[in-house]
Amino acid sequence: MEKRQYLEAGEIVNTHGIRGEVQIVPWADDAAFLRKFKTFYIDNKPVRVERSIVHKKRLVAKFEGVEDINAAMPLKGKVVFIDRADAKLPKGRFFIQDILGAKVVNEAGDIIGELTDVMDLPGGQVYQIQGETEHLIPAVPEFILNVDVDGGVITVRLIEGM
Repeated sequence: MEKRQYLEAGEIVNTHGIRGEVQIVPWADDAAFLRKFKTFYIDNKPVRVERSIVHKKRLVAKFEGVEDINAAMPLKGKVVFIDRADAKLPKGRFFIQDILGAKVVNEAGDIIGELTDVMDLPGGQVYQIQGETEHLIPAVPEFILNVDVDGGVITVRLIEGM
């Protein structure tokens, strides 16, 4: 599976104050992850981050060249991307985009299907696998035995009713 250079990281949902700051809802584990980035990409153009803070689970960011609320308003609804090369993930962590489309097999190596979605639910993440039938598998070590991101294979343990 080919890994994309630019990854969707969040959406600008509103302005913040009158000095050109915007609120970004992160599509990451938390907004603090996005604070590490000095450049975002919006509409395929680099946008330099002057400063940012985490406020109520959102990232509040001030972009270079966006000086007031009037300049910030057109950014509302835009998707914010990051460059994969700028991201430093801890060992064993990966981007969800890198496993979508992965082949899913059981412990015996039998193909179950393909990972089509990762849902964020109140109880945690759930992998949606489409094969002959659809399977919803909680993303916990008891069921997700191995994720080979580079090989594009996820090994799972199924129990009756999954």
